[in-house]
Amino acid sequence: MKLLNIKEITGKITLKSGLHIGAGDMEMKIGGTDNPVIKHPHTLEPFIPGSSLKGKVRSLIEMRSGLMKKSGGKPLSPSDLKECNDEKKKEEGKQILKLFGSSGAADDKDLAELGPTRVSFADAFLNEDWKKKATENQWSLIEVKSENSINRIKGTAESPRFIERVPSGVEFDFCVALKIMEEDKGLEDFLIDGLRLLQMDALGGSGSRGYGKIEFKFDDIEIQKKFDQETPQ
Repeated sequence: MKLLNIKEITGKITLKSGLHIGAGDMEMKIGGTDNPVIKHPHTLEPFIPGSSLKGKVRSLIEMRSGLMKKSGGKPLSPSDLKECNDEKKKEEGKQILKLFGSSGAADDKDLAELGPTRVSFADAFLNEDWKKKATENQWSLIEVKSENSINRIKGTAESPRFIERVPSGVEFDFCVALKIMEEDKGLEDFLIDGLRLLQMDALGGSGSRGYGKIEFKFDDIEIQKKFDQETPQ
């Protein structure tokens, strides 16, 4: 198993609707929001964690593969593939494990066959040009959206809550690093497929309520053409 190259796929993520990736803050402050978004601890600017990008892309690819039933909803593991009799699904499962990695619970033989995790997602921080424009125009980096539930009989609003979001239009820089191994075939296309699925779906919480719609723009023209032309199969 030989490493041939490490390819960086870079570009911009533009929010097409408000984005909520929670900070996990368990402390409720008087007058504060119920669900703050994650922010950099020094600048207090919102960012998109690489783990959120990787986790959502992986879950969508695993959902498409039809192997979620084998894994019981957990991330796919080599042991799940041993129980799969569909060779096409099994091969797709191996591609998933090569690209995203498997847990430490996998045995040494499986890990040796699959090799190292090929892809890594960096945290996506605010695009500098967009941030400069936002500062000049005094645009807010955060919005607070109020939500509630409706009593179906009374027709009244109940249980009000206030959700922090990063507003539509904000731009982030992203970088995905892909290890190219000598025996790998089609993993870059597999990854681009996953990013396309993410753009079609949603990132972060409350996607079913319209949150988290994003758009990718790649620095590499050829990757952009491939991304625009291909439909995930």
